[in-house]
Amino acid sequence: MLDWLDSRTGLITQAQNFLKEDVPGGASYWYVFGSATLFAMIIQIVTGIFLTFFYAPSAATAWESTRAIYANPFQHFVLSMHYWGSSAMIALVFLHLLQVLIWGAYKSPREIQWIVGVLLLIVTLVLGFTGYLLPWDMNAYFASQVALNMASSAPVAGPLIQHILQGGAVMGTATINRFFGLHVWLMPAMLVLLVGAHLAILRHNGPAGPAVDDPRPLKKGRFYPDQVFMDTVVSFGVFIVILLLAWFAPPFLDAKANPNVFFIPYPAWYFLSLFGLLNLVPHQFDLFATIVIPTAFIIILFAVPWLDRSISRTTGSRKGMMWGTAVVVAAVIGLSIFSQVSIMGKQAAAAQLAPPPPVASTSTSSSASSATVASTSSSPGARVFSQSCSACHGATGMGQPGAIPPLANNPFVTGPANAVIGVVLNGLHGAITVNGRSYNSMMPTWKGNLTNKQIAEVITYIRGSLGKNKASAVTTAQVAAHKP
Repeated sequence: MLDWLDSRTGLITQAQNFLKEDVPGGASYWYVFGSATLFAMIIQIVTGIFLTFFYAPSAATAWESTRAIYANPFQHFVLSMHYWGSSAMIALVFLHLLQVLIWGAYKSPREIQWIVGVLLLIVTLVLGFTGYLLPWDMNAYFASQVALNMASSAPVAGPLIQHILQGGAVMGTATINRFFGLHVWLMPAMLVLLVGAHLAILRHNGPAGPAVDDPRPLKKGRFYPDQVFMDTVVSFGVFIVILLLAWFAPPFLDAKANPNVFFIPYPAWYFLSLFGLLNLVPHQFDLFATIVIPTAFIIILFAVPWLDRSISRTTGSRKGMMWGTAVVVAAVIGLSIFSQVSIMGKQAAAAQLAPPPPVASTSTSSSASSATVASTSSSPGARVFSQSCSACHGATGMGQPGAIPPLANNPFVTGPANAVIGVVLNGLHGAITVNGRSYNSMMPTWKGNLTNKQIAEVITYIRGSLGKNKASAVTTAQVAAHKP
């Protein structure tokens, strides 16, 4: 049977040739990162396909279907494996890329192989980013909103990119559907194609082997059974670690996404350094933290084979590249630690303002990353605000970073009443700056949707009750008499 299959496909012969290939320098545990990453990818695909049987992507059903998964022990365990498998895969891609960088295995003739590897890292990070939103809980919503606002700060095309990803001016069902499509279809397809290309190029060029000065040929070792055994041991170890983390440290589900409350999100660990960079730089340099520096870093990564002009792959002959790598790794670790400390400080400060919201989850733990400040005012203006304004600006008027400006502690809001009336009546479009921060979204026209009395009441409430706002009231006559 095998002979018949091989005579028509050649698969058996190809597999035998692959298994009998020599390994430069002999089998080594230094070569296992690629196969371990591939194994983690298989875990993600299998568990991800399983979860799509139970997940419903819409603002009305995403959180509810995720909660139903949590309520089923087996489904919850599979979700936990998917959750920890994503971290394992991203960590392994980082380690594999770092190993190739240290060994100089990006040098001729392996430049294209390096580029494909960098693309694999980017696609893996996009998979993590798009999957983070899908539970549609508080942390997923606000962490994704911050990331989308970062994208909006890109020159010229930024607002358009954010609008396309969100499916509108604010996050909702369209956002979930687009992230779901990216996470389940487009990115996995790109991942499989890139992995295939990476393996094909590896087969063409052969393994680089360790970087040595000795001109004599490296000793040879067999891929099978020596390297296969080592790859299997490490992949099995990765599998056991994922199983243990999924069992003993399952993720919890926070309360359902609600933009009307103030919330301090905690990003995925692989984005902590980017959040740390954003928190570190002054607000007027946000563009550098969100766009310029990350883009420059990616361009430099792609250009590494051409930036390194040394002839040898040994670390001693590539001191500049080694020092640069060490500085970047130290900066990423330092920014991640700074980001975590900063976020924890903000969470602690926010938690003092009000008790945390109830956590809708099968987990008994509550979210350590949330704090809610609810308005208890029952004035007519507060009711109008709750019905018409809080969905975007939040229950306390804190807005959404980068998109919706805050109304609390906003000097424009407490400034001349006629200007505020004009904005409420006629809406507002385009980028604005409030307290040194940039925002870019769209405020609808309320003229004709609210009565002059309602507009006067809500402006009075905003100017006198949100945050530290203490400005004069606005009358119905002022609204009726408004002139641009």
